[in-house]
Amino acid sequence: MIKEIYNYREFLKTNVKKDIRGKYKGSFLGVLWSFINPLLMALVYAIVFPFILKSSQDNYVTFIVIGILPWNWFTTVISQGTFCILGNADIIKKVYFPREILPLSTATSGLVNYFISVPIILIFLLCSGIGFSFNILWLPLIAITQYILTIGITLITSAIDVYVRDAEYIINFFITMLFYATPVLYSTSLFPEKFRWILYLNPMTTIINSYRDIFYYKTMPDLVSLLTVLAASIILTIIGALIFKKLKKGFAEEV
Repeated sequence: MIKEIYNYREFLKTNVKKDIRGKYKGSFLGVLWSFINPLLMALVYAIVFPFILKSSQDNYVTFIVIGILPWNWFTTVISQGTFCILGNADIIKKVYFPREILPLSTATSGLVNYFISVPIILIFLLCSGIGFSFNILWLPLIAITQYILTIGITLITSAIDVYVRDAEYIINFFITMLFYATPVLYSTSLFPEKFRWILYLNPMTTIINSYRDIFYYKTMPDLVSLLTVLAASIILTIIGALIFKKLKKGFAEEV
């Protein structure tokens, strides 16, 4: 499978570019919206959330922005990735290519969009007086961990969605519920220590905490926890690839 995807790497690159550019096709600013959109969203949080959530967290807006951007990356990729096979039914029926490229390109465009939005975090860090340290160099490891996690999930959900059309709605509902079990708007320290392990059953808890470690607290991420999530994500991706391989045989007939 890896060799076949490599042989179609140009198709993968083209698909990623199409995902990024196509999102804002016809707009005056085009791809710049990949930066402007999260910036505007961050400004809304800066204005609204301090009044809604009376948090004692220092530099709370910056704290939220660091968590919300990777969360938006996660939810966007899972939502779009789940529908990526059905959404490309015409090309699947007419052209041969490794079907894995579709969820892979969705996950990759999410990774690219996140890195486009990283300067927004840096702006908030500077404006809030937090600044940043050399620990920001851990960012690629954290982002790759999240990237692999999204690949594993979308390989499974996109394949299942072809056969179970309600899967898309179930997954979107699950993501909405998962938001409240992920420390996007709050710190895990608010929970009693004896119950905190429940939050860490969610891999995005470790990932978002890792982003906050390097950006907000200017420390190293918890490497044991992060590498555990990375290993679990790799295993999930292998399982996802096997499920996808088994189910993709019927894609052309089912879509």
